[in-house]
Amino acid sequence: MDRIDLRSDTVTLPSPGMREAMARAPVGDDQYGEDPSVNLLQERVAELLGKEAALFLPSGTMANQVALKVFTRPGDDVVVGQESHAVFHESGASGANAGVQFTEVGRGGLFTAEDFQAACKPRGHIIYPPTTLVEVENTHNRGGGLIFPQGDAEAICAAARKANVATYLDGARLLNAAVATGMSAKALAQPFDMVALALSKGLGCPIGTMLAGAKKFVEPAVRYRRMFGGALRQSGVVAAAGLYALEHNIARLAQDHANARIIAEKLAGCPGVSIDLDAARTNILVFELTTPGLDAPKVVERCKAQGVLLLAFTPRKLRAVTHLDVDAAACRRAAEVIVSAISAAA
Repeated sequence: MDRIDLRSDTVTLPSPGMREAMARAPVGDDQYGEDPSVNLLQERVAELLGKEAALFLPSGTMANQVALKVFTRPGDDVVVGQESHAVFHESGASGANAGVQFTEVGRGGLFTAEDFQAACKPRGHIIYPPTTLVEVENTHNRGGGLIFPQGDAEAICAAARKANVATYLDGARLLNAAVATGMSAKALAQPFDMVALALSKGLGCPIGTMLAGAKKFVEPAVRYRRMFGGALRQSGVVAAAGLYALEHNIARLAQDHANARIIAEKLAGCPGVSIDLDAARTNILVFELTTPGLDAPKVVERCKAQGVLLLAFTPRKLRAVTHLDVDAAACRRAAEVIVSAISAAA
């Protein structure tokens, strides 16, 4: 029985074409700015996102941490949506590295300019920590791959500029949002001072996240990348995977969305499950067990025994993520297994 791994879109393996591109990549020492593959990837991503410059980093968490160092100082306040990646999935790094605190606003990862303005704390106040950054996550992981409304993003960034607050887009899965909405990645990124874009999720690369923004923001990011141990040498080997992914793996994200929808629609008809079908537009599904006595870890174990891997987010919530290594047939089988496991655990 083949295993169907829906724990994350980070579990993908490089395709044969990607491995070939990596094997023949021209390389140099990136710390001296001499790796041609890295330089080309940075140029391509800057162009894709409509920014002056871009920087290659090993991981999305490091990208988020570097962005905090660029825009904040210890003791500052950062406004974020509920259950953002920076708060829930980075091992407390933001407090340890940047020394910032977070103010969560809105609901389910989404928030408005009014929410931001209500939470924004002025600089120079004797008591309040100054709000120096507002961060949007698009798509939102723990929100079930929610697409952040672009009108709200633009209004938040406009309000932030008036308040002298920097703006950052954790766009790890921004291309999922672009494919799902039909908007360009450039348009989605335009309002923000700095944007992150992951290569190692839906794009199928083994490593890498890009930061893009004005040169005046990317230049200090180079120093902070080194500070965090992320300055690499002949990293063109992995940058080549990113170049391959940008050429071959963007449009196919629509397949992941369609495959996630297969699972979502099956779960919507399952007693004891709550899932928002209207929100199920990308490749992440977060669903809740509503029947008393149902236990998410128990469902995970039952699915695992039948070759389907999921994540239990909480005692009552589970996550499934589609990606390029699972096709429609695998998702149909996974949906049957999940429903069976939920029914058996009831």
